Amino acid sequence: MARIIIAVILTTLIIVGSLWATPGDTIRSIPSPNRCPQGLTHDGKQLWCVDRLSDRIYAVDPSTGVVADSIPTPGYIPRGLAFDGRLLWVADAEEARLYAINPSSRIVEKTIPCPISEPTGLAWDNGRLWISGDGYDKIDLISIDDGTTIVSIPAPSAHTTSLAFDGTYLWTADRFGDKLFMVSSAKGDVVLILPSPGPFPCGLAWDGKNLWTVDYQTDRIYQHTLDDGTPYGRTKEKAEIVDFLHQVRNFGPDTVKTLDVYMAIPENLPNQDLQRTVAFEPAPTDFLTDKWGQKVAHFRFADLGPDKVTDVRMTIPAKMYETRFFVFPDKVGKLADIPRDIRDKYLVDDVKFDMTSPIITQAVQEAVGKETNPYWITRRILQYCVDNIEYERVGGWNVAPKVLERGTGSCSEYTFVYIAMCRAAGVPARYAGSLVVRSDD
Repeated sequence: MARIIIAVILTTLIIVGSLWATPGDTIRSIPSPNRCPQGLTHDGKQLWCVDRLSDRIYAVDPSTGVVADSIPTPGYIPRGLAFDGRLLWVADAEEARLYAINPSSRIVEKTIPCPISEPTGLAWDNGRLWISGDGYDKIDLISIDDGTTIVSIPAPSAHTTSLAFDGTYLWTADRFGDKLFMVSSAKGDVVLILPSPGPFPCGLAWDGKNLWTVDYQTDRIYQHTLDDGTPYGRTKEKAEIVDFLHQVRNFGPDTVKTLDVYMAIPENLPNQDLQRTVAFEPAPTDFLTDKWGQKVAHFRFADLGPDKVTDVRMTIPAKMYETRFFVFPDKVGKLADIPRDIRDKYLVDDVKFDMTSPIITQAVQEAVGKETNPYWITRRILQYCVDNIEYERVGGWNVAPKVLERGTGSCSEYTFVYIAMCRAAGVPARYAGSLVVRSDD
């Protein structure tokens, strides 16, 4: 009988920032026009920023921060701000009303009731308004005729302080988490999460190309880069020495005549940079490459007697990162665009997947429906797994259809189901091993 022990030893902690620009990074910042900025919008030429201390809306040059004009607000706690192409819409949290102001004449041309008691954000969307509220877990699309709610989507947090609409996605800010969210306006799915440049983001604006935020605490307005072609961002660098030990102990009573040990060899990846060549002890018998292109160190031992132990150690000094990929669904290609060699490798069936099972076929139909965008196909399959499988940390690796039928599964079994459904839907998918950072680290 043999027992295998795998030990991972992590040492040395270093945390540093990202070393290159990524979506969300600040291009420039300018001072806000007053000390208590709130909503922000863009009229195609200049920024407009509403301030709750002065109860005024300021026209701001986005290049210099110079105030070109200011107009009074109808209420005394102005929050959200939006521009409809002619009028400025401002939400007042005290009056719970929305005002449409002509910036040229300074006349309030329209007033409608606000369906939310404490509105925070406004965004214009083709003749309608998106609106968010403090402590409100939804974002509503409302009519500008009477404030009637047309549709509601879930908010990414219960502390949405502002909104902007870029023509495809909604942008929201959360001052509690200091985060900016790019959200699908169809269902509220969060697509991207970016860090806020300040601790209290309270206004968002879209200028047709870039996102702007204004921060209540720093009293500054920030312009952000978005899709600059950077595929991912890396933060929280950790310099580690990973000591991977594979141990085999023969409990007897007979001798193990031959023993083969295989270790996958790590490579440089977006989430890790190896600092020097991987070291092995003892030296490998030879090096192999599996059918998926993974390089493997092979060790062969002979005549492992009773109560004897064989150790194989792999030591990897590496820098590892928290890595976030930036995927814009509207720029994702078609399934047919995926290279043939990738499809040949990662669309095939396997024992643990059983992709032709009626259970998998039905699950894919229910999850994907008529969706054709690869990004949303994978998101729908992920949500289907979340909704239909309950995690159980138990032994055993059942095949994907059995896991779905049972409704419970381990982490590996979750992976079997997800890969099986992705491949059955035409999306190449594979299993990748990794290390888990301790929760107390």
